[in-house]
Amino acid sequence: MRALGMIETRGLVASVEAADAMVKAAEVTLACKEHVGGGLVTVMVRGEVAAVKAAVDAGAAAAERVGELVAVHVIPRPHEEVETILSPPPAAPVRASPRRAQEPVPTRVCEGAPDDETLAGMSVASLRTAARELGLTSMTRRDIRFAKKEQLIAAIRAFRDQGK
Repeated sequence: MRALGMIETRGLVASVEAADAMVKAAEVTLACKEHVGGGLVTVMVRGEVAAVKAAVDAGAAAAERVGELVAVHVIPRPHEEVETILSPPPAAPVRASPRRAQEPVPTRVCEGAPDDETLAGMSVASLRTAARELGLTSMTRRDIRFAKKEQLIAAIRAFRDQGK
């Protein structure tokens, strides 16, 4: 006769200790380990009824020594319907998609940086946006983020003068 044994602990360490004790104590196989949530971990074993009872008793004692034992239960001869909720449904076959060649990301190049009058009238936020859009090589994004208005205007002017 087949049986299902379950031990629920708070924390992974106690559940690993319980699983180790169960498989060492009797002729059982580990069915699964589930993280329930909130730190609760459930370990399930299968085997003959007497072996599962002995294994669960040993696992419960080991889990109590190491951590917090929440629940212990043995189901002798579980119904076939119980098997459907314990075993996950078979995964759908995954079709391999053909690898697409990675398209190069276009870089934005603005044809003309604003003139000096426009730069002087722009806010710092607008200057930062313009500097990012121009793709300044003299400043990193972080430099642009913390730059003052004068620094931004100087960098945009230098960029504009390089392009001429």
